[in-house]
Amino acid sequence: MLDLCLLPLIAERPRYGFEFVEALADNGLDLVSEGSIYPLLARLERERFVSSYRAPSASGGAPRKYYRLTEAGRVELASGRVVWHAFSGRVGRILTDTGPTGEAHHDGPAHHDESAGPRGLPQQLGVPGASTMDPSGRCSRSSPFIWRKR
Repeated sequence: MLDLCLLPLIAERPRYGFEFVEALADNGLDLVSEGSIYPLLARLERERFVSSYRAPSASGGAPRKYYRLTEAGRVELASGRVVWHAFSGRVGRILTDTGPTGEAHHDGPAHHDESAGPRGLPQQLGVPGASTMDPSGRCSRSSPFIWRKR
């Protein structure tokens, strides 16, 4: 998920490596180091979600490598947001709606999402790169952020 977290930071403005660490820490992800960021940036660049350029350092040091979002990166960010919100919403419901014995407890009638697959995840989100679920609930096409097997 860290690579998905980088895309909105890049969309906000071009950044260089250490600025990502600072921005993530400002948002509560303070355990992320520069050593974790650079491999992700390299992969995002290989996948053409970001492009890079060098610019002089404001402190007079060596030029810094800045990253900016490409059009493909904007599409991937939009797709990743849709998939993440669908996924995290369903996980939140499980954590909230399941009692200590594993039994579901609801205050009202059960809600069934017609677009949901067998595991409650969206079958087709209608966004390029979004996941689809096969009848068994397995991911048949994956977004690189949510369902990628690493």
